[in-house]
Amino acid sequence: MRVVVSMALLIVSGLALAAEPDVQAELQNYYFDAARRGDVPMLDTFIESGYTLNVQDSKGYTALILAAYNGQGEAVEHLLKAGANACVQDKRGNTALMGAIFKGEVQIARRLLATECNPDQRNGAGQTAAMYAGLFKRAELLKDLSRKGADLSAEDALGNSAARLANGEIRMPVSH
Repeated sequence: MRVVVSMALLIVSGLALAAEPDVQAELQNYYFDAARRGDVPMLDTFIESGYTLNVQDSKGYTALILAAYNGQGEAVEHLLKAGANACVQDKRGNTALMGAIFKGEVQIARRLLATECNPDQRNGAGQTAAMYAGLFKRAELLKDLSRKGADLSAEDALGNSAARLANGEIRMPVSH
């Protein structure tokens, strides 16, 4: 399979990608699947060919977001070392760090915390990674986020903060 992808990448790199949408879509599918599965040799093939690492799917997911969410630490490391941007947000505004915290991938979350992303980066609902850590009882990550400078008292539109969420205080929308 790696040989097939390598050949396709070589062919496509010599053509205008816009003229080959089926090949481009197929390659993107292979790329995202490799990230989900943690297929580092396949990811290395894409990296070595100069593939656009921060390409996003229809939901805004990047390979890094998918690898982090699916617990693929080695893939996360390879993508970061190759220049993948950990600050990219999906269409809901969530980052790879938020996905790792949600899934309880503590080591991956710590690796993502070592990047240059703003620890108070917000998603579309106004939530931060620290709020995720508080909500999902990831106390060790909440401490790490605090050390990185995250504002644990920052609030979303409902008045939830990381500190309140960590204490089990969840503010929900009022239904009428």
